[in-house]
Amino acid sequence: MSVVVAPSPILAVPGAVAGAAGSPDAAVAWHYGDPFREQRAAAERVAIVDRSHRFVLKITGAERLTWLHTITSQHIANLGDGRSAENLDLDLNGRVLHHFVLTELDATVWIDTEGEHGPALLEFLAKMVFWADAKPVEAADHAVLSLLGPRITELTEALGISTLPETYDAVPLPDGGFLRRMPWPTADSFDLVIPRDQLADRWARLTAAGAEPAGMWAFEALRVAALRPRIGLDTDERTIPHEARWIGGVAEHGAVHLDKGCYRGQETVARVHNLGKPPRHLVLLHLDGSADERPTTGEDVTVGGRAVGRLGTVIDHYEFGPIALALIKRTIPAGTELVAGPTAAAIDPDSVPSEDAPQAGRIAVDRLRGR
Repeated sequence: MSVVVAPSPILAVPGAVAGAAGSPDAAVAWHYGDPFREQRAAAERVAIVDRSHRFVLKITGAERLTWLHTITSQHIANLGDGRSAENLDLDLNGRVLHHFVLTELDATVWIDTEGEHGPALLEFLAKMVFWADAKPVEAADHAVLSLLGPRITELTEALGISTLPETYDAVPLPDGGFLRRMPWPTADSFDLVIPRDQLADRWARLTAAGAEPAGMWAFEALRVAALRPRIGLDTDERTIPHEARWIGGVAEHGAVHLDKGCYRGQETVARVHNLGKPPRHLVLLHLDGSADERPTTGEDVTVGGRAVGRLGTVIDHYEFGPIALALIKRTIPAGTELVAGPTAAAIDPDSVPSEDAPQAGRIAVDRLRGR
């Protein structure tokens, strides 16, 4: 069942064009009239992106971290105050159900995730509390804005802080909420998680201080170029963490720690890591820009009429032209001529993950067999 997200008040900003009806970004601005300039601003100057359609929830209680640690994929039991992490909820077969970002601050865990997935994640967390001292509740009064670009240093006064946090660190803001540094979609990426009634005022203050309005088109183009998947667009019901590049602890900017205790879906993660290889991997595709039609998310990627993958986010990048993320069978070489929907496509060879390292479990099995 789809979840209706209320339109953002930032859509009233002159020039704002809402995301396509029925899309995950319909409630916020897709662009403000010049999408490529907005992307360049986010990459080279400083841009502000309205991501207030993200679902925000919070968890309180003395056991909030140790409890959440036991039911999700990331190692967060000892996460320090002001620290953040990416995390996954998996099903029993290790398939990804939810991806979310969490921040521990002032005895509260703040979680933000995709707007359409948020209610289901909250329902799952509430069902899993049992006897733990943890209370997950929706925080509908908070929203997310993102600041992208190297010149964010010019905004510290407008933000009310003296220094910017390091990656995955968060600092409280004087009027409530916090500023968190992320490792993507650019090297200079920050999220503001703030009271929702501050959205218009924060936007006005930050744009007056030099932040340039940029829509979700800009954010998505930079995210795709950075090879960062978005749940529900670049994943399907079969996606496992290894396929989507989510393996790794906080230090590796991942969402799945490989040396933590039991959690739902861990058996699949451990088996693929130690004995097998993922059936697909996430790659960047360059699309034929001269084609009359563009492919759409969810279409097959084919070779000679045979399906070899699934197309994810399709976007126009200010430097690379039309690009897309795709889950492609691991056995397909980078130089293979592909067709994505109605369009010729090619795998960016630099985006193909290296999977040549010997696996500890496989080495042990070979030793037992005398190989």
